[in-house]
Amino acid sequence: MRYDSVRPGLAILDKMKAMYSAQVLDHFEHPRNAGEIADADASAEIENPACGDVLRLTLKMNGERIADMRFKAKGCVPAIACASAMTELVRGKDIHEAQSLRRDLLIEALGGLPQASTHAAQLALDALSAVLRSHSAPPRNTAFQGFRTK
Repeated sequence: MRYDSVRPGLAILDKMKAMYSAQVLDHFEHPRNAGEIADADASAEIENPACGDVLRLTLKMNGERIADMRFKAKGCVPAIACASAMTELVRGKDIHEAQSLRRDLLIEALGGLPQASTHAAQLALDALSAVLRSHSAPPRNTAFQGFRTK
């Protein structure tokens, strides 16, 4: 009897350990800041059309600083790990510091990613940019103003 036929879950875990760093697996298995902020100051949802990964961020500010950021993700191991790590990296930062987060720094914080998985870091950064833009955007006046006539 083969080992992987008796315990197929262990074979998958062994493959994941061979593909991903300990940091990636830790963020995947124990994601930080998962969920949604009920009274968020801003939110954004981004989808990668190529792979179908979806990342939703909600943001709570304290002045110009990020007081809290939460994420919901539907995607691969690296997508969840990148979202988790990114929320940790930007918490407590001001908007300009958060905007300066680069893909290579996020990947480095995770102990590296396989080249085929770097799209997950870009998805996290695109969602971060979108939620920060959403927070910085002036409020929209949704009330109907009618037509002006001379």
